[in-house]
Amino acid sequence: MSKVIIIINPSSGREKAGKILPKAEKALGDIYDEVSVRQTEGEGDATDFAKEACEKRFDAVISMGGDGTVNEIVNGLGEQQHRPIFGIIPLGTVNDFARSLGIPLNPNTAIEILKDMHIKESDIGKINDRYFMNVLAVGAIAEATYNVSVDQKTHLGSFAYFIEGAKAMIKKNPFPLTVEHDQGRWMGEAHLLIATMTNSVGGFEQLAPEAEVNDGKLHTFIIKDLSLPFIVKIIPSLMKGEIKGHDEIEYIQTSKLNLSTTDELAVNIDGDEGFLLPFQSNVLHKHLRLFVPGN
Repeated sequence: MSKVIIIINPSSGREKAGKILPKAEKALGDIYDEVSVRQTEGEGDATDFAKEACEKRFDAVISMGGDGTVNEIVNGLGEQQHRPIFGIIPLGTVNDFARSLGIPLNPNTAIEILKDMHIKESDIGKINDRYFMNVLAVGAIAEATYNVSVDQKTHLGSFAYFIEGAKAMIKKNPFPLTVEHDQGRWMGEAHLLIATMTNSVGGFEQLAPEAEVNDGKLHTFIIKDLSLPFIVKIIPSLMKGEIKGHDEIEYIQTSKLNLSTTDELAVNIDGDEGFLLPFQSNVLHKHLRLFVPGN
């Protein structure tokens, strides 16, 4: 008997979740013999529900929420021997992972994608004992995203992150950083490090346009200058997806990334506050199977 579990964050998408759920249940009920629904009430619930789906050998697990819900589900699936096929009905503010997979941001259209049963293998990352699917970031701008309130996200969307990031740039204090990667080691001072597994970071798709969800790489940018003249200089390149060519930016493609610093800095993991450096991370190549649009 085939079965699917829907993990829904009822507060996502300006509370659209309740309106979309019946449509999702009906569509999936036409495909699977059993449709179960789990609603999150707090942090970690989606991870627990995803583990349940693995233990009970569900055929598929569907996320209805934003990137935070997706991240929790990935953490529930990451260590398991049986990993159900993962589907996403995006309801969040940015929905980076859905963007990178070409999943429509309209929830009703995303439900239609699930009916096609088209599957793609995708990488995920592991950082210390946690998992992530999109981005790691270190620096004042990365930490500024923690200041974005739910109200800001509701009314401003992804622009809220740019506002807080601009405030943080005023400080622009560099920090000492050691980066170990596939090709060796980089040591120096940086204002910001971004390592992305996909082509969408904060809803912006031109930072690493060549990044693929299953290329086995962390596309890593070490930004050594954040002065206003430099920012003005690189904006045209950033819009064209050519930022990695600048002298004040180190660009590294690597399957592993170990970071350390003498400062007290925390890593931003998929937009949420992680733990203090140092950390060790690596790519788990084609670790998950996901429902995506057909070619």
